[in-house]
Amino acid sequence: MTERQHKFSGTKEVQQHLSFDHLKLSAWMDENVADFSGPLTVKEFKGGQSNPTYQLITPTNRYVLRRKPPGVLMPSAHAVDREYRVIAALGQTDFPIPKAYALCEDVDVIGTMFYVMEMVDGRIFWDLSLPDQTKSERTNIYRSKLETLARLQKINPSEIGLDGFGKTQNYIARQVHRWSKIYVASETKKIPLMDKLNKWLPDNIPDSQELSVIHGDYRLDNMVCHPTEPKVIAVLDWELSTLGHPLGDFVYHLAPWMLPNMEGISSLSGLNLSEMGIPTEEEYISMYCKLTDRNEIENLEFYKAYTMWRLAAIYQGIVKRVEDGTAASADAYRSTEYVEVFAEEAWKYAQLV
Repeated sequence: MTERQHKFSGTKEVQQHLSFDHLKLSAWMDENVADFSGPLTVKEFKGGQSNPTYQLITPTNRYVLRRKPPGVLMPSAHAVDREYRVIAALGQTDFPIPKAYALCEDVDVIGTMFYVMEMVDGRIFWDLSLPDQTKSERTNIYRSKLETLARLQKINPSEIGLDGFGKTQNYIARQVHRWSKIYVASETKKIPLMDKLNKWLPDNIPDSQELSVIHGDYRLDNMVCHPTEPKVIAVLDWELSTLGHPLGDFVYHLAPWMLPNMEGISSLSGLNLSEMGIPTEEEYISMYCKLTDRNEIENLEFYKAYTMWRLAAIYQGIVKRVEDGTAASADAYRSTEYVEVFAEEAWKYAQLV
């Protein structure tokens, strides 16, 4: 098991600042979760930087609880009610998603809003190189997660009750506006390239109004793979989900091919992908185009610049949460080094537009 796989896999004792009254939760579940029967044991999942996530264990079942973190939060962040809504909606389809049990908006139960969903048994891979898999298994896992994304993008939001889940126009422009505000609000030091990108991006957005359900953080460690087979059986972590342009999700999903090889960053840089059975960036793009009936991806360099800039803004938010003491993970990033590197990569792509 690699260091990253070990660090983020499994559960641990609940951290003191994220603990709550188990008896209050058990009483709430008794009233709101079908077939629930205590007593209840609570563990905290190791992985994750944003919404604290817990494993709830009873003598007959296991559940997952996702909550808003305690403390002062950024406006509109940690919207677990939106997570619950999209998971419940997708549960009406054959898309691989955990069953949503109940949402609790009463902060008196555990201190913040939360929801409870099914615990899906399987494997979560934290190392993109999939070191414990065979060449053919790696190929099939990468194909499965891309096929799963294509399935998501073919779902009509209005047919599953997601009208109003997000605006239907100008997704990239709205994302640029939103993440610019979030970045400025979470800024801990001046990074000139981020300021340049904040001005450049709004003026260079391609004119395209495609629409699909957006996951917002579609990556390998947000998926559960079958216990023994190389296929995705559940997609997790819908915190950033909305309606928007499908290329926003796909090019974000391409980030591992674009990211530099840095400690603590999930990157495919420097690996012999063909030898390992992992598609190259060009092969992955070609697979996606076939799955979604595209001839090519227009304006790819813009979407790459946007993706790297958005990652920089996300990581800056993590740095700010560490400074404020609200980060869910003890391993959260404390330095703006990643933010600065991602901004440099984003500006390189911007120069190619």
